[in-house]
Amino acid sequence: MRIPNVPPPDRLGRIDGLAYALYLPDGEPRGGVVVLHGAGSSKESHLDFARRCAANGLAAVAFDQRGHGESDGPMDARAAADVAAVAAVLPPGPVGLRGSSMGGYLALVAADVVDAAAVVAICPATAGGLARGIAAGRFSFDADVAATGAFLAEHPADEAAARLRCPLLLLHAEGDETVPVAHSRELHALTPGSRLIAVPGGDHRSIQHDAELQAVSIRFLLQAFAAAAADGG
Repeated sequence: MRIPNVPPPDRLGRIDGLAYALYLPDGEPRGGVVVLHGAGSSKESHLDFARRCAANGLAAVAFDQRGHGESDGPMDARAAADVAAVAAVLPPGPVGLRGSSMGGYLALVAADVVDAAAVVAICPATAGGLARGIAAGRFSFDADVAATGAFLAEHPADEAAARLRCPLLLLHAEGDETVPVAHSRELHALTPGSRLIAVPGGDHRSIQHDAELQAVSIRFLLQAFAAAAADGG
């Protein structure tokens, strides 16, 4: 049996107590992507997408959100600022955010902080659903309940989508049993120029590692970065 040679990250590091893995392409990057995992997950779960970004000329960084993996402290009100802190390790150039579930929610609410050129949100969670899950202790990660609850209350996903100033791609499985596809349909309706791909069947996790949809996401990011460069952004 042939064992594939999986390239390791170009850099493993920490910034502001956040553990990250950075992948760099050969040559000058065409942009950078911050990869955001879901509740109870970790950066390692999304290194396949980061590697694929690097193979297509993009720098990509995945990190453990607070309360997860190797990062310091519980999740708290720094959630959006943490995305910006990690984005700073990317090479200069346009930045996109790609997140799944809770990471999809954070991609939406952190877009302004990062001045994102594009957002890809996969089965994005709702602020209310996250708040209820954290308060009830249904998630496996450590969170400052009061601080995180206040952050979620102040940053609803629909308001973040409505004020988004960059292209948005929403990917959602119609069979999602955790976050109904209706949520992404609502976000799509609120965001002028957004694109929604609703995939028949599937579940809450099925899209994240789908090779075809990863390729769609990368093409979307590359097109958004090219448009930003053409506009002088």
